[in-house]
Amino acid sequence: MMKSPTILGVGATYIFRRGQVSSAFVPAASNPGTMREDVGGGVFNALRSAVRRGVSGSLLSVRGGDVLADTVARAILAAGIADLSVVFLDRTTPTNTVLVDRDGELIIGLADMALYDLALPKQIRRAKVREAIGIADAVLCDANLPPAALERLVALAAGKPVFALAISPAKVARLAPVLGNLALVFMNRSEAIALADDGIGATEQAIVDGLRRAGLKGGVVTADDGPVLGFDEAGAFSILPPGKVVDGTADALAGATVAALLRGLTLRAALREGVAAAMLESPGLAPAFTSASFGEAVALVPEAQQVA
Repeated sequence: MMKSPTILGVGATYIFRRGQVSSAFVPAASNPGTMREDVGGGVFNALRSAVRRGVSGSLLSVRGGDVLADTVARAILAAGIADLSVVFLDRTTPTNTVLVDRDGELIIGLADMALYDLALPKQIRRAKVREAIGIADAVLCDANLPPAALERLVALAAGKPVFALAISPAKVARLAPVLGNLALVFMNRSEAIALADDGIGATEQAIVDGLRRAGLKGGVVTADDGPVLGFDEAGAFSILPPGKVVDGTADALAGATVAALLRGLTLRAALREGVAAAMLESPGLAPAFTSASFGEAVALVPEAQQVA
């Protein structure tokens, strides 16, 4: 029996709260609505998706010594991920709270994630983490890590593929010092434009050219309900997904794509699997993430089209 690929994930795993206003939003007032709480984080979401696709995953993150930390720990365990995270008893577990209007458009977000900047760079130096990198086939990280931690992580990977999630237009700049050492960066259009930072146009080819000039060898760019753009040394292409790829679904896309790449698929073939995983994360499309439902979802994903 062939050994499954192994990924070490390094980055954010936090409590994600999403509040939605149920009527017209009124600023500076109490608005009726609903609040949902889950465990989220770019690396956690992507690694969970990769594990569903047969990868063995371990995770290095940091959390506090509060009751929220127990919720995070249970979610990691339930996802079948080995937990290498460190608990700081005198700190609170990071959270990300967003409020959206009744149409789902963002009103405001509040990210309490200072613990990552404070603690993750030192944790990467632990012998246990170096051992985990040594046995992993690849590393998956996100831009919640500060630049010094990203540089250290890339150095420890010693040539193994390192995949990264952009997280936000503000944080994607943290990847700049290590762009040339990354196998692939997953981002949305806004993050891609922020990363290229040279007045690139909106066409697919212009985005690819701008990211290449920034030093990136390969990337995946999502655009809500628009085409998913992929490029590597073999060229650039796009895939029109049968639904929107947003928020956590883009993380699922990243995890499934990386899992397929580690099985030896080309980026074109791997990204079709990533798009299928994103569709399965969308509410109402599929009742469960099984081999059968995944195969059905892949069949709905169009073939990649060459970018002119």
